[in-house]
Amino acid sequence: MPVILAIESSCDETSAAVCANGMILSNVIANQTIHEAYGGVVPELASRVHQQNIVPAVQQALSRAKVSKNDIEAVAFTRGPGLLGSLLVGVSFAKAFALAKGIPLIEINHMQAHVLAHFIGDQKPSFPFLCLTVSGGHTQIVLVKDHFDMEVVGQTLDDAAGEAMDKTSKILGLPYPGGPLIDKYARLGNAGAYRFPEPQIPGLDFSFSGLKTAILYFVRDNVAKNPEFIRENLNDICASVEKRIATILLNKLSKAANLYGIKDVALAGGVSANTGLRVALQNLCKERGWNCFIPKMEYCTDNAAMIAIAGYYKFLKGDFTSQDVAPLARMPI
Repeated sequence: MPVILAIESSCDETSAAVCANGMILSNVIANQTIHEAYGGVVPELASRVHQQNIVPAVQQALSRAKVSKNDIEAVAFTRGPGLLGSLLVGVSFAKAFALAKGIPLIEINHMQAHVLAHFIGDQKPSFPFLCLTVSGGHTQIVLVKDHFDMEVVGQTLDDAAGEAMDKTSKILGLPYPGGPLIDKYARLGNAGAYRFPEPQIPGLDFSFSGLKTAILYFVRDNVAKNPEFIRENLNDICASVEKRIATILLNKLSKAANLYGIKDVALAGGVSANTGLRVALQNLCKERGWNCFIPKMEYCTDNAAMIAIAGYYKFLKGDFTSQDVAPLARMPI
């Protein structure tokens, strides 16, 4: 029964988790509020806060799991992709812990871990399945053939869906982080109030740069006519933007499911916490007769539990990493 300590530090969440025999015993996430004043993540500040948070996060994860340092049999960690300074903190801690205890290291691809979050708990998709992985930095359709046999069959050609939501929140003058606020106001609005364009990109790839520009011009032109336009129509704007992003994502996912003849479809990544997208996928699955898989909210955003479950499956394979390992800002799935 392997007991694994997992570390996640790819962006601005410092997270530690403990997994025993494939079961998550604890999942601690320390958020960073320092970036709110800057309207986005400042990499240098993120890495410094990781240094402050990582030891308390690990201590809390061990305490909640009711295990000691001596019980840990391996350390799994995010190697990439992510912010290099942030990754360096997590990688360095994992290497030091493993070296001190004389236990194996397990490197994890952050994007693979988002997909493998679906293997936490009892309800698991069957191979092969399609996973729509959506975050602030990535938008991918992944054909998952096995735990570590994954193929990206569609991806964004420019901006990610999460970045489009963040940009919209800035255009609307909302504070950082704007994604959850878009979701909040969208719940109160009319999603059919405004129509935004859907990019006509062939195949299974995405593009969101044109949509961002369309939203910018839409808001600019209407504010020129009515300075109170945003305040008076905030809920409807958020609902309409959210609906368009969801339809762009799900139209491509539907195309992929038809192409590959797959009925098990999954949603992962930070944007999978978006209520509108979750509901839209659930409705699409009911309509098409697909099996729908969406992680619990706590496993959608960056977290160490998904690193732990990925580490568990690598442990079973004996897939370990040497102490020479270095973080990678870019790391293909």
